[in-house]
Amino acid sequence: MFERLFKLQEHGTSVRTEVIAGFTTFLTMCYIIFVNPEILSTTGMDRNAIFVATCLAAALGTFIMAFVANWPIGMAPGMGLNAFFAFTVVAALGYTWQQALGAVFISGIIFLILTVTGVRSWLIRGIPKSLQSAIAAGIGMFLGLIALINSGIVVANPATTVGLGDLTSAPVLYAILGFFIIATLDTLKVRGAILIGILAITVLSMMTGQSEFVGVFSIPPSIAPTFMQLDIIGAMHTGLLHVILVLVLVEVFDATGTMIGVAKRARLIDEGKPNRLGKALLADSTAIVAGSVLGTSSTTAYVESASGVQAGGRTGLTALVIGVLFLLALFISPLAASVPVYATAPALLYVACLMMREIVEVDWSDTTEATPAALTAFAMPFTYSIANGLAIGFISYVVLKACTGKWRHIHPATLLVAILFVIKYAIAE
Repeated sequence: MFERLFKLQEHGTSVRTEVIAGFTTFLTMCYIIFVNPEILSTTGMDRNAIFVATCLAAALGTFIMAFVANWPIGMAPGMGLNAFFAFTVVAALGYTWQQALGAVFISGIIFLILTVTGVRSWLIRGIPKSLQSAIAAGIGMFLGLIALINSGIVVANPATTVGLGDLTSAPVLYAILGFFIIATLDTLKVRGAILIGILAITVLSMMTGQSEFVGVFSIPPSIAPTFMQLDIIGAMHTGLLHVILVLVLVEVFDATGTMIGVAKRARLIDEGKPNRLGKALLADSTAIVAGSVLGTSSTTAYVESASGVQAGGRTGLTALVIGVLFLLALFISPLAASVPVYATAPALLYVACLMMREIVEVDWSDTTEATPAALTAFAMPFTYSIANGLAIGFISYVVLKACTGKWRHIHPATLLVAILFVIKYAIAE
């Protein structure tokens, strides 16, 4: 059956290899079942329902990837996209989480249309590489700021805006310890380093009485508080149009870049050979729509899938195993609820550090490339908004290229996005 479904021999793999690869990828990405509820619950959403929605969205998205694309890529609510949902759309802009889910749904439909029509490929080709790299790095800086605030390492200061927290407090010390556990284990190539770090700090916190242990296994909690709660009509509010634009742009760069990178490593898109990239792109855009209905932020391909590819995963059987494991994770909701914020903050901070590596891809020798890239990365944490960072980056890129006589370097896709952001600010209430 597996041979018929996934063509294992054709890809030079076996059931055993694929199962091991699936477990490997799951261990590297399952931290999301702890981190996503922590982030999205700040909007007022029910934490237990988010936990269930996260597991179901991850399983569903990964199953679609397995059977439609036959690629070894895991899907789950994306880091960065969940931060944008919670801290920008809801916290900063003041929209309800129901409206934010509606915006995710609409972005998913647009994403699906862009994929089917080929516009998605046009956008990817048109956005400057420097800006693409800066977007990833900027989101990393934004996540880093959130992690430092959640851990108590960075606090508000009336004189300097931000300042250093109490480094002798237990939560801060636990967060610092958790970060070094994760960073050390990951450097030593220990699988599941992020998950181990989260669980280690959670257990230590319980042993010292800083947090309460409420169990490990139970029947999955109800998803009703978030299921089908999206407000699509409310998401069509004028002010949310730029939010939908940002969601689409980030989804385009994040998911497409991740899938191409992982697929290249697995030799699934060798030049001159037929590949299933189109079906993989269709799978991830469908998963976004499904995730919004379940009650979570945008679902995307996970770069951690590279760990499974490294372990030999080459087909959708790897993805099938990942999806099954996410379904089994539904039964550990008490453990997820027991994880304190200072245990997940180190995971956020470490992911932020990894995302910052993208900044080396910027062409620093060209001021018209480097300056917009730098502004993009700076603006995201300093304005506490991924949307503002994208807007400033695209607008400054077009202006600098135009003012230096490099009009021909501006792709129509880049110009279109810049114009849309200018219109957004011009009509902002």
